[in-house]
Amino acid sequence: MLKLALGPILYYWPRATVFAFYEALATSALDIVYLGETVCSRRHELRLSDWLEIADMLAANGKEVVLSTQALIESGSELASARRITDNGRYTVEANDMGAVHCLQGRVPFVAGPHLNLFNAPSLDFVARLGAKRWVMPLEMGRDALEHMHEVRPAGLATEVFAYGRMPLAFSARCFTARNRNLPKDDCQFSCLNHPDGLLVQTREKQPFLVLNGTQTHSATVYNLVQELPRMQAMGVDVVRISPQAQNTDQIIAVFDRVRRGELSAAAAPAAMKALMPGAPCNGFWLGKPGMEQHEQAA
Repeated sequence: MLKLALGPILYYWPRATVFAFYEALATSALDIVYLGETVCSRRHELRLSDWLEIADMLAANGKEVVLSTQALIESGSELASARRITDNGRYTVEANDMGAVHCLQGRVPFVAGPHLNLFNAPSLDFVARLGAKRWVMPLEMGRDALEHMHEVRPAGLATEVFAYGRMPLAFSARCFTARNRNLPKDDCQFSCLNHPDGLLVQTREKQPFLVLNGTQTHSATVYNLVQELPRMQAMGVDVVRISPQAQNTDQIIAVFDRVRRGELSAAAAPAAMKALMPGAPCNGFWLGKPGMEQHEQAA
């Protein structure tokens, strides 16, 4: 059966909110939970000791816990933080940049995160030889390319697919959320706390376009591959990832769980999720089409 994973929280939430969020999901249908700050080192609501406390609680409830590293490392302090995560000695680590891979290679098995851009067979073989036990497919990759990757996938390397959530499309050294308030990045006043699902950007025609999340830019539409779960299972995908949102994450998890168990048809699932989503759905990348497009019949 497909495993359900919850990705790291990509937004900036208050400490109490984060603790309550994971406590509520401790007995959910999740198999794997990713923890940690992957976007911005100025987000200080939780320290590594806090993440480890949450990890211990989730592990005691039977969850596989993975600690995620930051995707864009710009300073010595951020590198030191990545080293503390990779040296935690207790939990598997998701490496989201090659610096983290360097810290882990040859020492312990790790998860090759979606931001490593593993788009071809040689790159997949490379991270497997360094010690990756699972890789997360890049968001822009479609099912046809994934099928080809599975033809040459190294033995023992599991595949994970980002299957639900607003897509992190790009990173920058600049903080766009702070810039929106005419604040410098180093004096951002933690503006991201005001936007628990990111700051929506619209076109001149008032159409949703992108979502600003500090140094990260997200899609305004919500990637939703729940209809594709049977196909993924047939393809040999091992894990599907759900990205946390400020509301209804528990209900989203429940729908995915019902589909993987055959209690809800894949075709009926999108309608069940419509009211639970913070934006309109999309599935274009999976079909090799523009990412923001939604195709009802993913044939």
